[in-house]
Amino acid sequence: MQQRFNQLVSEQLATMDKLLFLQAEIERFQKLENDLIELQELTKVQSLKTEIFQKKRELKEIHRIFQEQTDDVIRSYQEEYNEVTT
Repeated sequence: MQQRFNQLVSEQLATMDKLLFLQAEIERFQKLENDLIELQELTKVQSLKTEIFQKKRELKEIHRIFQEQTDDVIRSYQEEYNEVTT
């Protein structure tokens, strides 16, 4: 049971890495978007907005996966705790 818990936590940490990476990418693209707006390069801005939209969609999916993994970790911990106390 401990092995399953550790595996779930490891998977969740990998997901967290992806989540943090995507958040950083979105922030970087948004800064670039603002810079391009200042330079009035509107065609590049539209392309960048599309990229930001896609990254946000990916981030939403990663959040969903992370939440599912959190639920699995909690469930695994509770099962292990119940097994130990009975």
